Amino acid sequence: MTSTLEDKFFDLCTVYTIFFLVKKWLFMALIFVHPSTLLSSYAAESQLIVSTLGKEKSHVNVVVIGHVDSGKSTTTGHLIYKCGGIDKRTIEKFEKEAAELGKGSFKYAWVLDKLKAERERGITIDIALWKFETPKYHVTVIDAPGHRDFIKNMITGTSQADCAILIIAGGIGEFEAGISKDGQTREHALLAYTLGVKQLIVAINKMDSVKWDESRFEEIVKETSNFIKKVGYNPKTVPFVPISGWNGDNMIEPSTNCPWYKGWKKETKAGEAKGKTLLEAIDAIDPPSRPTDKPLRLPLQDVYKIGGIGTVPVGRVETGVIKPGMVVTFAPAGVTTEVKSVEMHHEQLTEGLPGDNVGFNVKNVSVKEIRRGNVCGDSKNDPPKAAESFNAQVIVLNHPGQISAGYSPVLDCHTAHIACKFDTLIEKIDRRTGKKLEEAPKFIKSGDAAIVKFVPSKPLSVEAFTDYPPLGRFAVRDMRQTVAVGVIKAVEKSDKAGKVTKAAVKATKK
Repeated sequence: MTSTLEDKFFDLCTVYTIFFLVKKWLFMALIFVHPSTLLSSYAAESQLIVSTLGKEKSHVNVVVIGHVDSGKSTTTGHLIYKCGGIDKRTIEKFEKEAAELGKGSFKYAWVLDKLKAERERGITIDIALWKFETPKYHVTVIDAPGHRDFIKNMITGTSQADCAILIIAGGIGEFEAGISKDGQTREHALLAYTLGVKQLIVAINKMDSVKWDESRFEEIVKETSNFIKKVGYNPKTVPFVPISGWNGDNMIEPSTNCPWYKGWKKETKAGEAKGKTLLEAIDAIDPPSRPTDKPLRLPLQDVYKIGGIGTVPVGRVETGVIKPGMVVTFAPAGVTTEVKSVEMHHEQLTEGLPGDNVGFNVKNVSVKEIRRGNVCGDSKNDPPKAAESFNAQVIVLNHPGQISAGYSPVLDCHTAHIACKFDTLIEKIDRRTGKKLEEAPKFIKSGDAAIVKFVPSKPLSVEAFTDYPPLGRFAVRDMRQTVAVGVIKAVEKSDKAGKVTKAAVKATKK
């Protein structure tokens, strides 16, 4: 039997995988002997292997949105299954389980359900499972649709999405239900636009259920174009792709079931882009600019105490760069100290960049002093501070009554979860144009937009959306649902001095 190039590649990958596992076991067994030597050699060796596997593609984050039952899970699962980081053994395991449970023909939503369950069970989920590749990009799916806190996660999401993929069900009655007043399609699209997700792809799913009817596709494109235009998107920059997430039509390969479909077109910064499939539409996303030139902002997701190492905060770099030796300030805790080391996926980094989920070791700080929801920043370059109050533009999505001054629900902003008071209703505005409709309204209700002054009940660090977008958008939560969403316009910051560790003083003198 002749071995193909593909077989050789997989053999090579298997060798690398075994090599990594052996290295990891040795590393775990010996780390207590010479931690510093081992860490650096392990990182250097990993770096060498990664660099031999070819040039790194750039990363984009996508969020999949749309009405319940539009086929979000099936479509996302299909992309991850066909183009993603799920190894063959895992797929075989899932297929076997699916067959045993009578799921019969293995379908892609099952992949997503399994991954969701595994992600929700533990904190160390392999992020590769949530990735897939296009010729140009590594794509990360920020949050799986169908999640109970999907809207909350979309707003406070540890990542800002670069593009939203709106899945619309083409079935008779389904499309109409999705874009009706009560449907989630409008709400999700409005949320995406309000939160700064300026690129959109529309996938019209379940086209097999209407026998690939061209007139049905055209009708949906027309209706959807009208409503996304009202939300704020320019339909000329949006690809519309007819798909079947279940059967795979126009997902990765062009379908033979719709000879009438000549492909999608969209205007981009570089000119016109064309294609036929959903994968090509994702590949045609405008490359996002990453805010490395801004000051550091890193909201903490967790803080661990690791024996022999010390305090290790963990979080995603939103803006700026974090490096070993840097002096950082945590707000609202007001603690300033030095960063000893920065790691990602068990590898030492010389710097953590926007989008990186990092763990970093800090000196002279106990786990009791900093917590989830704190923000880490460079003490010498616009360090984060506690907010005394902030003004925000709020859209009320879903409140059974009237909201007036004094209302104190919980705000989810980046990784913080803090009760904040609607202190003053400054003005009611037109949610599309931003024009003032009423000065100092007595109350606001569902569907209204307003400028509101908020006062946090406990220390909180937030930023204006224009300065640091991921720290300037929030969800208002009450009665176990998202009542409103907001974008912060201005922050009144506290000037209280906090604790400066010996390590910080020493590092500053260097």
